[in-house]
Amino acid sequence: MLRKLIFFCMCLIIVNVTVCSAADFNDFAIVDSETPDVMVEDVELNADAEPVAVSGFDLAGVMLGMSYDDVHHLFYKNGGLYTPREKNSVIYTMHQDWKYNLDYECRQQGIVIPHELLNCVNSLAKSRGLMYASEMHLERENTGETLVVYFTSNATDNRVWRVVYNNDVNEQEGAGDKFAKQRENKILVFWQNVLDKYGAPNSGTDRWISSTNSYDPMLIAYYGALDLVDNGRNASDQVQNIQSARENFKAKPYAF
Repeated sequence: MLRKLIFFCMCLIIVNVTVCSAADFNDFAIVDSETPDVMVEDVELNADAEPVAVSGFDLAGVMLGMSYDDVHHLFYKNGGLYTPREKNSVIYTMHQDWKYNLDYECRQQGIVIPHELLNCVNSLAKSRGLMYASEMHLERENTGETLVVYFTSNATDNRVWRVVYNNDVNEQEGAGDKFAKQRENKILVFWQNVLDKYGAPNSGTDRWISSTNSYDPMLIAYYGALDLVDNGRNASDQVQNIQSARENFKAKPYAF
């Protein structure tokens, strides 16, 4: 009994890798990894503008570089303004290169039936810490606001690299003048709140940038949306996974 208790406690304190409890995965969706729709474009500073510390910006309390555990505690434990969406609030995945590795490994064991192959791949991914929380979906039901938080893999400590906020200011009930005016007023209020929180954009009319390197943190504003992103953090995570997967591919023991 004591040995089981010690093992359970060790599982609770393992950082970033939820491999001890199957329920941690079974309660949430597991999907194939995707490349989020992020455009890396050239950015320039406005005349007389200076870089800003975008890494210190937050959306609803979420900052770039926060750990999954910290974000989870913020919304699942503290009962903040946002709550997890009703279904699949957390999305788990693995890097595609690792999935190819594990697929090959399982096939070498003679597993070829599709659902058995999928179970084998997912089981190995969980046990080795390759399955990670890649997205967290949150909402404010009374205002229609949503927040999607994207995380890097466990290879780079499962950290926030992107936060996308959306509201309904760009939506309207009809095409009449009163609806157009209501929409304009909603956008005006939203935009004023954005300026009050982050100051005037220092790149074009809609971006706050840390430097003219598009792989450094930036905040992009749209009608009713904000996108806080660190492309460099995501790119580093992708490269590390690709290299590690290549180095750990379990090929047959060829001899010549």
